[in-house]
Amino acid sequence: MIPFITTNEGKFEEFRTFLEPLGLQLSMSDREYPEVQADSLEDVVLYGASVLSRELDEFVIEDSGFFIDPIPGFPGVYSKHIHGSIGLDGVLKLVGTDRRAHFEACILYYDGTSHVFKGEVTGTVATERRGTGGFGYDPIFIPDGHDRTFAEMTPAEKNELSHRGRALESMAGFLRSRDRP
Repeated sequence: MIPFITTNEGKFEEFRTFLEPLGLQLSMSDREYPEVQADSLEDVVLYGASVLSRELDEFVIEDSGFFIDPIPGFPGVYSKHIHGSIGLDGVLKLVGTDRRAHFEACILYYDGTSHVFKGEVTGTVATERRGTGGFGYDPIFIPDGHDRTFAEMTPAEKNELSHRGRALESMAGFLRSRDRP
């Protein structure tokens, strides 16, 4: 069992749903650690790992961001703060006619060394909230080539397309190559 350090049950469920069929087991560790406000998601997870590695020999952490392309860097690494302060309705009000957006995910697996795995998915911002699944920005993000938001998809459909699913695929390949049970 590899501890996944998160307080977000939605993220944990996505990780578990993706990794368990591959024979990789995670446990959710509801533990707080400092998230530095940095320019990149990789900087955020590397800082978190530098703190957590003082106490733990092995763990997984993840940070992700939603980016509205015409507003450079927004909300980006501040996605959680923006979601908590102005919510999805506030974000929808800020989006103009150019609705291009993308999600990025950065997963760090630590085993004495920090291994970083990234994923990205491009799409558009919906004109209104749609769907009841997922969490965060899922009700307003439509991935390219689709007409449904992440929140309108099953967890398996979302994992197949999502930024987090792509980063998880890379991490799973790395862990399988090391012959982990």
